[in-house]
Amino acid sequence: MDARQLYSGLIRFHILHHASKERIFGLGMIEELARHGYKLSPGTLYPVLHGLEENGLLRSEEHVLAGKIRREYRTTATGQRALKLAKEKVRELFGELFEGEPVASISRLRPRVLSVRAANHRKQPVAKVAL
Repeated sequence: MDARQLYSGLIRFHILHHASKERIFGLGMIEELARHGYKLSPGTLYPVLHGLEENGLLRSEEHVLAGKIRREYRTTATGQRALKLAKEKVRELFGELFEGEPVASISRLRPRVLSVRAANHRKQPVAKVAL
């Protein structure tokens, strides 16, 4: 397994988290993920959003904003349940990964930039993801 596949799971987790809090849209998520060190192109993000919708984790609606149509996403009930389970797994994993390490050493972790392709294995532009 390529490490990039693991990072795409983290991106999906971020998307579900934010979509559970408020309506999200593509460019807004690209900007939000960039704040966390992920550098994604629309060609990488939109297939992920569409895949989450096809799998019943997100639903989308079109809204007109300033004369332009914008597709916005929210989690579905299935997406909420998946997010709840994923949070439990991440909490457990985080505890194991950093067991016995002082908080100060964890906070000094710095992101590294890696190339990531969309996990759907379609030919998509490479996106840079910082970890």
